[in-house]
Amino acid sequence: MASPSDQTAKIIDGKAIAHTIRSEIAEEVRSLSEKHGKVPGLAVVIVGDRKDSQTYVSMKRKACAEVGIKSFDVGLPEEISEADLISKVHELNSNPDVHGILVQLPLPKHINEENVLGAISIDKDVDGFHPLNIGKLAMKGREPLFLPCTPKGCLELLARSGIKIKGQQAVVDPEAIIREADIVIAACGQAHMIKGNWIKPGAAVIDVGTNAVSDPSKKSGYRLVGDVDYTEASKVAGFITPVPGGVGPMTVAMLLRNTVDGAKRVFGQ
Repeated sequence: MASPSDQTAKIIDGKAIAHTIRSEIAEEVRSLSEKHGKVPGLAVVIVGDRKDSQTYVSMKRKACAEVGIKSFDVGLPEEISEADLISKVHELNSNPDVHGILVQLPLPKHINEENVLGAISIDKDVDGFHPLNIGKLAMKGREPLFLPCTPKGCLELLARSGIKIKGQQAVVDPEAIIREADIVIAACGQAHMIKGNWIKPGAAVIDVGTNAVSDPSKKSGYRLVGDVDYTEASKVAGFITPVPGGVGPMTVAMLLRNTVDGAKRVFGQ
């Protein structure tokens, strides 16, 4: 990282902002419980035993517990058929205690992700991946029920940091739109690292990338970095997110936010 004397960019602390948002959500959940006798419910469906997926699901389960959201964990075997998986999704669609459904990606190769995501009720599509939500997001004058969590988190980071984007120029690496179209919608590319001299002085840099690089000093043997050369970029940018501790915590916070918003629609608020 850049030394304090070299760094000009203000750090956008995603971890701190996400903590504030979680506190706000916890208060909303308490209010909903007192008023309606129910709390929002989030179902997370995981197929197989990929360690990275298990880690993500565990993190989401912990986040739900912290804010009072009821967590429904659905673990299914790797060999489950697409039809049986979709049947489980329909079952969750019909469960009145579930206000959000997330199917952890990637799915096994024998399952068509598009078919599974399309089977989730649009009213419970808290990942924002349903074709109707994505379609409305792409159309002028239309409002999707849910925004995908990562880009929504990026916008929230900017807003809570006092950075106005209306009328500004935004640069997005097109390689990432191809690579991560569903999950990120807009991000930086993984195949190369964005250098400081690529950045306009004073720009706000939101780094969505997560890459593991070898680091013998770490117990795990690796450390996480983004898609931006943080040391160089922080000398040029006006604002910058670190990795880790930038966008990642916001993605989970926005998942909780979407789940509560889905519940509030059901509760008539």
